[in-house]
Amino acid sequence: MSKRRAIISYDKLTIEQKKQILRDFPDGYINHLTTIKTPTGEVLDALVWETDEVIYLVKITKIQPKAKPVVEDDDFDDDFDKPDDLKDDDLDDDDDQSDDDDFADDEPADDEDED
Repeated sequence: MSKRRAIISYDKLTIEQKKQILRDFPDGYINHLTTIKTPTGEVLDALVWETDEVIYLVKITKIQPKAKPVVEDDDFDDDFDKPDDLKDDDLDDDDDQSDDDDFADDEPADDEDED
């Protein structure tokens, strides 16, 4: 004798049936979904779930995430141009500095021990 077959929406399952699906698919049922195209052209995701008496085709409604609006930030490119602690004036001053800070190895040192 073959099992009865039924098509049901996940939303219409009883609490006990939903708990049983969780027990039957402890790692989740997302990898067990089947895509079905209806005669009207609608594409559904469904889970084939078998109990002792019935083989269910459970229609799963996937909630599409809402897209977040893209915020255009005019200063976005400027964030990577220079460190926050530097000002535009500081960057210009670096080019004008003389070589005073460089060490001069070729100058003799003034030693007091010259005899």
